[in-house]
Amino acid sequence: MRLGFSVSVLGRTGLHSHDSRRWQNAPHLSVSLAYLRDVLLYLDTQNIRMYRLASDLAPYLTHPDLPQFHHQIEESRPQLQAVGELARRLDIRLSFHAPAYVLLNTPDPVHLRQSIAELQGMAAIFDAMSLGTEAVIILHVGGHYHDRAGALDAFVQAFDHLPATVQQHIALEHDDRRFSVQDVLWIHQRTGVRLVFDHLHHQLYNPDAIPAPEALAICFATWPPDQTPKIHFSTPATEMVRDRKGAPHPPRLNRHSHYINPFQFIDFLDALPTIRDFDVMIEAKARDLALLQLRRHLGRYAPALIRRFNII
Repeated sequence: MRLGFSVSVLGRTGLHSHDSRRWQNAPHLSVSLAYLRDVLLYLDTQNIRMYRLASDLAPYLTHPDLPQFHHQIEESRPQLQAVGELARRLDIRLSFHAPAYVLLNTPDPVHLRQSIAELQGMAAIFDAMSLGTEAVIILHVGGHYHDRAGALDAFVQAFDHLPATVQQHIALEHDDRRFSVQDVLWIHQRTGVRLVFDHLHHQLYNPDAIPAPEALAICFATWPPDQTPKIHFSTPATEMVRDRKGAPHPPRLNRHSHYINPFQFIDFLDALPTIRDFDVMIEAKARDLALLQLRRHLGRYAPALIRRFNII
């Protein structure tokens, strides 16, 4: 079991996830790839073998009003190939999470075209890096637009029209308030798209009262036997928050905590039957620091689980 984290590195200063300069300063994918090379080398020193890339790794790649950025992949092919080879050599699994504005079920045709362009760009980056189909682009269903059945069907129709080169990298995740594991299973049955289980989302939105191990098995069954499924795990923030006037309020449970509650993770794994290998993306505000702390906690409180799941 690989443990991974997303985008920002906090454990070492000076590491950047991508070229974040504004368009006026001519940011470029080649700069992001130089940063990514340094990130991968850092991950190797920490024995971290999974990492989520910044969704804007290629800045402004598909911006309709900035055509000067549209050819970054072609301009960066040698660097993409080199960084992809490094990731494979270090056995670091890479992924993207599509931005929230990427919506395949949008009723707006202009928005749909832009969403498809974003997915094509991310898939093209993976292909230029010679990464296989385990390099996934995580996607949500989208909005329900006052018609849940229609929204689900719209996703299916749009997915069916994606190029196969994009479809092969997509993995669909249920969310915390609109579309459940059962909903994304309905989509899988019509498209074949792989499903990603999110533990916190399932806790927050599980209208069918499916036990977590059963929901996990549903998602795992959508992955081919020669591929390793991945899941997302987070624990909810518990800190009090204050409004602009300083009044205290309870936390929103869909917000990620800074660090993972190790006992929740231990209980989750402990309840699972013997199942296939899978990887876990840790979603926590402390990023790599949270992953490393969780690994230490597992070593202290649940060493048997480390051996059982071969956690790295």
